[in-house]
Amino acid sequence: MNKYIIVTTFILFLSGCVTTENIGKMEAYPKMYEEKPISIVVLPAINKTTAADATDLFSTTVAQPLAEAGFYVVSIPYVNHVLALEGIQDGAQVRDIPMERFNYLFGADAVLFVTIDQWDTTYLLTVADVTVGLKFELISTKTSEVLWQQQRVIVHETTSNDSGSILFDIIATAVTTAATDYVPIARQVNSQILNTIPLGKYHPRYQLDANDGSGQTKKVKH
Repeated sequence: MNKYIIVTTFILFLSGCVTTENIGKMEAYPKMYEEKPISIVVLPAINKTTAADATDLFSTTVAQPLAEAGFYVVSIPYVNHVLALEGIQDGAQVRDIPMERFNYLFGADAVLFVTIDQWDTTYLLTVADVTVGLKFELISTKTSEVLWQQQRVIVHETTSNDSGSILFDIIATAVTTAATDYVPIARQVNSQILNTIPLGKYHPRYQLDANDGSGQTKKVKH
């Protein structure tokens, strides 16, 4: 009887088991395929870190991967100039502006909000790393709905090679970390994030990527 109960319990457990599975871009972001945005305005990043130069450094890394993904990116310097005339320097300042306003000003189909959550350096004696964390939200200028969103964090180790001298290693790690260029790291994060966006009109695989990885998962009950 006890064996029967154990087996029955195990079967019931398996039948109620929930796992996660990756889903394709079409399933994850159906509104991208419905609206088919062509042009995108990239707003100044919302900087939640203490790194004052994070916004300016990041702005140099986002246009190219977006264009490579098949979208027309409105000139970022031009966008920043127009916004500056309105007294806007940070993406957080435009959250309350109607999205259709960006269609009127720039003829854009969508607006990309970027939030910099992490832009940090961490030390622990001879061990150090640089962390960049970004959140992307693409919002329609027609419906004000979120078409696509992703978030990633990359930790880049800057620890120097072990020389056998703790003092030397501490100094070497500090120098290496201080000299670390955040821009390539930001590009790496962008590459990971924008690899999940449904491809735009100017990409050869436009509308053929529905089953490509979206970076999203769903729960599946077995």
